[in-house]
Amino acid sequence: MTSLENANPLVFQRSKERAILPEEEDDNVIDKIDSREVFDMIRGINDPEHPLTLEELNVLEESKVTVNDDDNSVHIFFTPTIPHCSMATLIGLAIRVKLLRVLPARFKVDVELTPGSHTSDVAINKQLADKERVAAALENAHLLNVVNQCLGGRAK
Repeated sequence: MTSLENANPLVFQRSKERAILPEEEDDNVIDKIDSREVFDMIRGINDPEHPLTLEELNVLEESKVTVNDDDNSVHIFFTPTIPHCSMATLIGLAIRVKLLRVLPARFKVDVELTPGSHTSDVAINKQLADKERVAAALENAHLLNVVNQCLGGRAK
């Protein structure tokens, strides 16, 4: 049996669900994608080690999501629960994959560790920014299965 790196993580309160406005449901209104909408897309990603979401572990926060719809860019900072988390690359990969699957293809997605939040943040950020390395990782059936499990979500 493997032991958890962070056996007793702090658990945070989930944000309230965002109210959907009538104009957001109107297909005739052009609705720009904003940071709250992107946060809602990724907040339910499961942590690879715990039966908790990245939001509940405070790995993801709405304040660390930046969206510029006009420039077609999304930038996410995420913060592992411990500074030596061996799952940080996997978490970043899950966030990137989720956004690549749900956002329009026009968006450039950047996923990075919050500066100073991990002992290997420079190396991990380099991996997450390298499209070829990300593509190669997703060709690994086992790794893709683990990412898909993280993206499976859970009941609210």
